[in-house]
Amino acid sequence: MFKRLRRRILPAAHKPAFDAHERVLAWAMTSSEQAVIATNLGLWVAGVQTGWHEISKAKWDGSVLTVITSMVVESREGYDVIVDEPPVRMTLADPDHLPHQVQLRVTSSVMHPRQFALGWLAARRVPGKDGLSWIVRYNPGVDASSAEVVAETDAIFKETYWRIVGGSE
Repeated sequence: MFKRLRRRILPAAHKPAFDAHERVLAWAMTSSEQAVIATNLGLWVAGVQTGWHEISKAKWDGSVLTVITSMVVESREGYDVIVDEPPVRMTLADPDHLPHQVQLRVTSSVMHPRQFALGWLAARRVPGKDGLSWIVRYNPGVDASSAEVVAETDAIFKETYWRIVGGSE
């Protein structure tokens, strides 16, 4: 009965060099004995941290945690254009609360999502940074460098940004 009340302690051998304000929320080991650690600042996999704002999607199927990170490919006035990286799949032996924490953190970092004809626009909370960071992910096949695409995206970003900043949402 009391086993459920005990807190799982991350083994020291798997503890990376955390930031001074970073704390462990949940952790699990992969089938290849790598630690996957969720902290308040990001997700650690094999000793490398990815901030919650850099994770586009996370999915748990009961044994495999799939994480898709994003990469900034262009910075524009007010927002960044991102693309998804290939998915990373991790088989977790004893997942405990890790999948729930990952899903919760990724979802809660996204604010004001908006689907539009060319793709997806959203604001992200970035740990340690005031305000929101805006991102755009284009649909497959959209030419992100096209002047028309840039102009339409700029207009949608400005309209969305001012609607939110102006408080009319």
